[in-house]
Amino acid sequence: MKLIVAVIKPFKLDEVREALSRVNVTGMTVTEVKGFGRQKGHTELYRGAEYVVDFLPKLKLETAVTDAQADAVVKAIADTANSGKIGDGKIFVLDLEQAVRIRTGESGETAI
Repeated sequence: MKLIVAVIKPFKLDEVREALSRVNVTGMTVTEVKGFGRQKGHTELYRGAEYVVDFLPKLKLETAVTDAQADAVVKAIADTANSGKIGDGKIFVLDLEQAVRIRTGESGETAI
């Protein structure tokens, strides 16, 4: 099993969710986060004063998938979240040792 964590621009959420649905992802967790990468924030003007916005708003998506689904899920996220501009985000793929569905007690791939 794999845990796929993607950090994307907020306005891409609906498109990414639809793309994941097409590759049979049945659930995900979405968290509003702030951060920066190579772009290191940007400068804005507010009431005549210039200030630096260090942390940019992003969304973090997390989904647990089978090993067989992992490549299709990564491709779906990468293709959909790509705007071609700096700050599109990152995708991380982690090994997932165990998953347990609390309600039924199912574990492993049947729990996801």
